[in-house]
Amino acid sequence: MKKLFSSVLAFLLALFGLLTLFLSTSIIFDLFDIRIREGQYVLFVVVANFISSLLYLLAAYGFFRKRKWTLHLLAASATVLCVAFFTLLVYIYAGGLYETKTIGALIFRILLTFGFTGSAYLLINKKITK
Repeated sequence: MKKLFSSVLAFLLALFGLLTLFLSTSIIFDLFDIRIREGQYVLFVVVANFISSLLYLLAAYGFFRKRKWTLHLLAASATVLCVAFFTLLVYIYAGGLYETKTIGALIFRILLTFGFTGSAYLLINKKITK
């Protein structure tokens, strides 16, 4: 059962990583006119999402192979996103332009990343340390 759950999490993480990679690169490189549809995007948040997408893809492989370093990749991604969130708050306080949906999306991404991180700990790292 744990193997199936771990495989499903690896698949979901890879899917989420690919979606994040597509969306962030589309905004950064202005592909498919997504930049116009996003409105007042905040570039450092998009770059943080891009970095996280690469970490998600590597962590999905680690999840599938049950590698201990998966936890470290996901923790690094959570750290990058938390730094981006607090920087966004400073940016907003300073009067920077942003979309309200950016805050909700970043909070969702942080919570999801913490969920994947906790799952990696419980399914991979806790098993290895016994």
